[in-house]
Amino acid sequence: MSAANEIDPRVFPATARRGRSCGQLKLGGIRATELIERFGSPLYVVDEQVARDRARAIREALQGEFRRIGTEAAVYYAGKAFFCVEVARWMAEEGLGVDVASGGELAVALAAGVDPARIGFHGNNKSEAEIARAVVAGVGTLIIDSEQEIERIAAAAAAAGRRQRVRLRINSGVHAGTHDFLATSHEDQKFGLPMDRAMEVVGRIAAHESLDFVGLHCHIGSQIFATDGFRESARRLIGLYGELAEALGGPVPELNLGGGFGIAYTSAQADEAPDIASVARELADIVAEGCAEAGIPLPRLAFEPGRSIIGPAGVTLYTVGTTKAVALAGTDAVNADAGWAERLYVSVDGGMSDNARPALYGADYQVRIANRASDAAPALVRVVGKHCESGDIVVQRDVIPGDVAPGDLLAVAATGAYCWSLSSNYNYVPRPPVVAVRDGEARLIVRGETEDELLARSVIPD
Repeated sequence: MSAANEIDPRVFPATARRGRSCGQLKLGGIRATELIERFGSPLYVVDEQVARDRARAIREALQGEFRRIGTEAAVYYAGKAFFCVEVARWMAEEGLGVDVASGGELAVALAAGVDPARIGFHGNNKSEAEIARAVVAGVGTLIIDSEQEIERIAAAAAAAGRRQRVRLRINSGVHAGTHDFLATSHEDQKFGLPMDRAMEVVGRIAAHESLDFVGLHCHIGSQIFATDGFRESARRLIGLYGELAEALGGPVPELNLGGGFGIAYTSAQADEAPDIASVARELADIVAEGCAEAGIPLPRLAFEPGRSIIGPAGVTLYTVGTTKAVALAGTDAVNADAGWAERLYVSVDGGMSDNARPALYGADYQVRIANRASDAAPALVRVVGKHCESGDIVVQRDVIPGDVAPGDLLAVAATGAYCWSLSSNYNYVPRPPVVAVRDGEARLIVRGETEDELLARSVIPD
């Protein structure tokens, strides 16, 4: 079987296979054609076993390594990557807490039966109603993102008769090597407060009897492949912990280093994608060394992975509508397409409404024909959507068998994170459903939309 048919287990879910007889892609033991027949196209598919396995592996790696150096680590699933009641339940059952960033995400976590004490609530503009709801629900930690939130959370906690645990989000000034919109700890952006404000702001927090300051939070970005940024960010924060301990008269108990561990979206990235066991070991050593140098006790650690858990568990299935060959003039060095005489544009029945990441970040993905294997000569393809935008691209560049044709099914890998979450109804296209697969069975976990439901939102005058 040619490389253009290969299902790379480093990019597709670990359980994905091609059937031996017909070459069909199987997800969770179910043929892609069967999934489309049952649930329609396009379709988000999430492999439950892969999601659970990755959640457990990441939790065990982080907790094991920090236990090795003499402290504890809590792991929260970052719900913004992909969240629904069923996925929240999976994460809780695998021993993870949940990180939410809105009242809606909080409602999902509570509906899933997640212990409120194991929920962290983020957001740079939490409303007073959201804060009050979180406090009354018993949310374990609210992350303070601005100075105005201090008084708001303190007042809500006092009104509820609670002493609310809080963390302060700090910008360490470390800019992760990623897209600017994914880097979240340099100074000129909307999240958190600069480090030089920490001492004064923590003093204001400590002055409120209804607030329990438990530590700092820092998230340096997303889709990070190297630990260099974590190392420098941790070094700076640990230095600040020494100053805070002196000012507060005792050690600061917790340090949350966020998440952002990268994944491979294509085979070309697979050799660079971080191994979580190695990352966990390096992070533990970084913290141990930093605390020893600063002469402070080890805090409890917390982490918030999302993409690294759910991203590789997801695949989006599309149906091809049209194909169109376009000649490439000379060497297209910008797109690394040297040597190809033409590019085949393959249009599918979805697009930027179900995956906005290529348009937002220039993200790329890997695609394979899902309903069959083929010995046809490979072709350079660009998979595009059905929307009225030239930037409506699903896969920028890949090579698949050149006989791809209308009616074929395409599988785009690693779409578990930030695809459904960022989906829209652009051009009045209904959002696709989400199906969970496991051990040869499939079930709906997020219902798709219909055109009638979209129309029902319009207010029509009498």
